[in-house]
Amino acid sequence: MSDVVDTLIADHAGLSDGRQVRRYFAKFDVITGHLVRVIALMEREKRLIRAEARIVAGYVARLDATFQALSLKYLMTGRETGQFLGSLAIDRSESGFPIFRELLTMANDAAQADKHLAGMPSIAGFKEQMIAQIVGDLSIPTRLQFALSQRLYYEALLTGDLFWAANDPEPLWRGEEYGRRRYLLHWAVYDSQVNLPTIYLMDVEDTGRTGLPKDQQRWPEAQRHLMAQAVAGLKLVTIAKGFDEDFDDLHPKRLRRIHLGPMYSSTFTAQTGPLGQVLQQASNGPGQDWALAWTVEDLESDRVTEERSGWFGKVERQIFALDPFSGRGAETGATRTERAIILPERPFQVLAETNPPGFGTVEKFIVSPGGHVMRAR
Repeated sequence: MSDVVDTLIADHAGLSDGRQVRRYFAKFDVITGHLVRVIALMEREKRLIRAEARIVAGYVARLDATFQALSLKYLMTGRETGQFLGSLAIDRSESGFPIFRELLTMANDAAQADKHLAGMPSIAGFKEQMIAQIVGDLSIPTRLQFALSQRLYYEALLTGDLFWAANDPEPLWRGEEYGRRRYLLHWAVYDSQVNLPTIYLMDVEDTGRTGLPKDQQRWPEAQRHLMAQAVAGLKLVTIAKGFDEDFDDLHPKRLRRIHLGPMYSSTFTAQTGPLGQVLQQASNGPGQDWALAWTVEDLESDRVTEERSGWFGKVERQIFALDPFSGRGAETGATRTERAIILPERPFQVLAETNPPGFGTVEKFIVSPGGHVMRAR
């Protein structure tokens, strides 16, 4: 039992110094900015259609807003504030991201934000009290600074445009073809198993009597179904087949899952593999000690078959194409799986020089000192 506890403590580190917290979130702010540029590059190369690029970029922006809110919550970490706030818990060995519990707590805080704000002075009121303490008492108003940071945190939660632990499915109309309505459904979760934000995209054809978003029975059922299946441990083919079988008039043609992360940093995470050595060698330059990986799983319908339904009816079922190489399709449950990484120039140079095994098939995006993103060819 003690070994399990020790492992959890080692895996989940608490950032208990305010400067550490600010550096951690500043690093993520830089990384998410570069990630948006990668998405734009992929759209220009027609690897993402405009709708897909906007959806994924929107989730990245919401993730950035979530981290901005958390940075306000923990702004005064390590200072004497008169209240026990704790420390920001991050998954230092697996994902590099804040742990799932942080987002659950944030959702609970959001539900009570109005009540907290009602009992607080305004921002201007806090500033007046700070000036009075500085001038009158000649002391640093640490507790007032903490209280103001919490007000800003609750205000950020009320914007609503954040990446939550669960982000329910939304439909995007894609037109009508051969008498069938077409939608791009998208949803996202902060996966509790791996502490990573995960985005789902599903192309669906609808043959129901009422359009899916306006169907008061099917749409809530479809939303609940998809959120219940949004688990990293489930294969895409399992998710898609389950949806196909549960909804006779909804036909999933393509399902994609994007795992954003892990984030690697010689400052904040513990890597034991070759990437850890790369970052250690590259960490002599400011802002050079990071890399963000992501994985895209893609499942496509290959053909359609029909099954008998009831006495006289027939229903359409999808046959999904699995990766044909080396039997990996059965293992991955996807048509293809692509891995990519974004990193600054210096770590990329070290990576290219050392050429560690396992990185040959990983797509690499390099950030120049000026902030431009380019793809290694």
